[in-house]
Amino acid sequence: MAQIYYLQVLTIRADLLAAMVSHARADHPDEACGVIAGPSGSDRPERHIPMLNAARSPTFYEFDSGDLLALYRELDERDEVPVVIYHSHTATEAYPSRTDVALAGEPEAHYVLISTRETGPAEGPFEFRSFRIADGVVTEEPVVVEGDPTH
Repeated sequence: MAQIYYLQVLTIRADLLAAMVSHARADHPDEACGVIAGPSGSDRPERHIPMLNAARSPTFYEFDSGDLLALYRELDERDEVPVVIYHSHTATEAYPSRTDVALAGEPEAHYVLISTRETGPAEGPFEFRSFRIADGVVTEEPVVVEGDPTH
C-alpha cells in the first residue's frame, strides 16, 4: 500500500518569531534554546518560553534537567504541549546537526533553528528554518508568518 505524506507547515505569529530571534542574538556567541507552547492538540504556537542553555556552549545546547522537569509540569497543568522547540546555531547554517537529530524526542514538535552566523548579536540578516524530526528523519517544512512583529 502506498503511503500518503501530508505537507507540514509551521504557522507562527511574527512576534513569536521576533522573540526567538531576539533570544538567539542575546545569547550569542552561545546557542540559545527554548520552547513555544500551545494548547494540546492544536499545533498552534502561543507562549514563548526562553530556556537557559545549561551547556553554555557555542556549538551545543542542553536544557537544564530541573528546568525541563518544571517546564513539563507547567505544560501539563496548563494543558499545553511544546509546539515549537528552538535553538540557535552561531557559526553554521540553520539545519539540524547529527546531535540535534539524535536528541529530538518530540515527533509532533516543530524544530526551529535560527542561525546568527552572519551578524552575531547585532541586528541584520538571520536564517530561520523549521523541521520535523521523527525516527531520525529530518523533513524541512515551510513557515508562514502571521501579523506584525511589534504586537
